[in-house]
Amino acid sequence: MTDEYSLSGVLERMYQNQLALEAALMELTLHVEAQGGAEVGDYVRGALWAIGENAGHIKQGLARLKKSS
Repeated sequence: MTDEYSLSGVLERMYQNQLALEAALMELTLHVEAQGGAEVGDYVRGALWAIGENAGHIKQGLARLKKSS
C-alpha cells in the first residue's frame, strides 16, 4: 500500500477537509451575521467550536498513528 492510501494518509486528508470546511463555514457565518443573522451565527459558532475541539484530538491521534507505523 502506498503512503497516499495508507490509513494515516487517508485520515490526514480527512483532517485537512475538516479544517477547510471549518474555514468555509466561518466565512459564511460572518456573512450571515453581517446581514443581521446573529442567532444563526450563534448556532453555527457552537458547531464550529465542536469542530475545533475535535480537530485537536484528531491531530494528536494522527501524530501517534504516524509515530507507531
